[in-house]
Amino acid sequence: MSGYHDAYAHWQKDPHGFWADAARDVSWFRTWDNVFDPQSGPYGRWFPNALCNTCYNCLDVHVEAGRGDTLALIYDSPVTGTLRTFTYAELTQEVATLAAALQQADVGKGDRVVIYMPMVPEAVIAMLACARIGAIHSVVFGGFAAAELAARIDDARPKAILSASCGIEGARIVPYKPLLDAAIAAAAHKPAFCVVLERPEAPCTLTEGRDHAWSDFTAAARAPGSLAPCVPVLSTDPLYILYTSGTTGRPKGVVRDNGGHMVALKWTMRNHYGIAPGEVFWAASDVGWVVGHSYICYAPLLHGATTVLYEGKPVGTPDAGAFWRVASQHKVAALFTAPTAIRAIRQVDPEGRLLHNYDLSALRTLFLAGERTDPETIRWAEAQLKVPVVDHWWQTETGWVIAGNPVGLGLLPVKPGSPTVAMPGYDIRTLDADGHEVPVGETGTLAVKLPLPPGCLPTLWNNDERFVEAYLSPLPGYYTTSDAGYIDADGYVFVMARTDDVINVAGHRLSTGQMEEVVAAHPDIAECAVVGIADDIKGQVPIAIVVLTAGVDRPLTEIEGEVVHLIRDRIGPVAALKRVIVAQRLPKTRSGKILRGTMRRMASGELAPTPATIEDPAVLNEIADIFATSGLAPSARAPR
Repeated sequence: MSGYHDAYAHWQKDPHGFWADAARDVSWFRTWDNVFDPQSGPYGRWFPNALCNTCYNCLDVHVEAGRGDTLALIYDSPVTGTLRTFTYAELTQEVATLAAALQQADVGKGDRVVIYMPMVPEAVIAMLACARIGAIHSVVFGGFAAAELAARIDDARPKAILSASCGIEGARIVPYKPLLDAAIAAAAHKPAFCVVLERPEAPCTLTEGRDHAWSDFTAAARAPGSLAPCVPVLSTDPLYILYTSGTTGRPKGVVRDNGGHMVALKWTMRNHYGIAPGEVFWAASDVGWVVGHSYICYAPLLHGATTVLYEGKPVGTPDAGAFWRVASQHKVAALFTAPTAIRAIRQVDPEGRLLHNYDLSALRTLFLAGERTDPETIRWAEAQLKVPVVDHWWQTETGWVIAGNPVGLGLLPVKPGSPTVAMPGYDIRTLDADGHEVPVGETGTLAVKLPLPPGCLPTLWNNDERFVEAYLSPLPGYYTTSDAGYIDADGYVFVMARTDDVINVAGHRLSTGQMEEVVAAHPDIAECAVVGIADDIKGQVPIAIVVLTAGVDRPLTEIEGEVVHLIRDRIGPVAALKRVIVAQRLPKTRSGKILRGTMRRMASGELAPTPATIEDPAVLNEIADIFATSGLAPSARAPR
């Protein structure tokens, strides 16, 4: 029997008591006056006036408890052939040294530090060092274009930037230093200094008077043995700023506080992910994304677990067995990745042959999040891994799971296509455009009744007004997720698409996510995207862009006909899907999200600017060629 229902009922009956109980798992320098202050901020603040330090809870607590020899961090880099490990004591030493060097350079409480780094241990060390001294870090995904980095520099106004000479993405070396220099030149705000980690794959020239070599910068603190102590900060003080992907104009800086963030993340490790201290947890993401913040860096270390930092890809470093090699070698208990990673593995190795080369006996659970997981991907992964595959739904703004299947409390029955149920702290409703609840099973906007739980964003950086306008004003009394879906009679949440991806076909509002679920069920299709394009008669009609499983050589007209019939049989002729277009690959962000909006604009002949977060811009010209050949949007070539 799952303990979920008791936990959720406890939260519903006494939300403040529920979170106060959870907060007792965190070490505080001073406890709160009230668990929640509804008068602070746009919707209230958690644990006001309490004093704490996130780095202390991630590192020092475990060392002081005699667990300094426990493995804290495993760095596994197939692209450089490097494996490094850090115990809690060793990681504390490295973090306290960098923190002392930052203090010596006049970085202190409340100062901002931009971290523009690849997937190397120094990136995690930098985050924790900032947290240790009360500085606010803002990690910008390594390799972001100079203009995007400049916009974030101007918004955060950092005193320092910590960077590296390059990142390595598969077989491609991405020089960071030229991008960093161009961004600083373009930005109105100039940082006082930069610290650059020089990697042998891309030596760089430091800018005199501004740049410091990482080794020299830390040596100034390391030689005398300077170690920065943990600086107490208010629970409501910012821990970090994380800019949402794909922004235009002034970027939206999601703020994460210290106290509520620790409470929520630590609760999830045991209760949602089912991980015990000392076990190995691997979030196969990037530190530049929210998953990397929450579940590479902070949550596993708060819980005393071992976290894996992987610099590689699911396929190609060296093959589609890369994930299984890492899980086997490091005895990973739970793997958390994006569904696109599993689909990429399945496309190359549909029979799962490479998986059988590895001992995965330690792996108990595969968690998927980042975008909607189609049931076919879940079924394939379950069949190959022989462990529960748990979809869950959350956002950059929430920082942790909104709806999921709580492994630690006891798994609930799985309904493929649903991330399962609302977690304690989230009162999820399905609303129409006027803010009224829609009947059970009907699609609407998924919204969370205020207040948001601990760990969610309290506001945007220096912009309460924009926070209210973007997230609270559209549906008063609620946080709007901008995701469309429905809740069934059992309380299971179904996230079907972004609200922008719900299309209107001859007066019928249809979810592209529902159509993708059907298309993905075809045995010859590895992954797909369904987008709506303008139609003179029906208003909008859907088209499916699909990637075939490796080895499929059947006539495409046969596959197209079978997909059209699947849609008619399972959704009905009202869906009006008549076009299936085959691509070699789909455009994705570096976090694995399919760029449906970009393809929708291209297919409709609109200008489709290249998103800053795209993994490989060349794919857009490939898609434009396919659309032109198919008679769609001949003017959509060469997006800018």
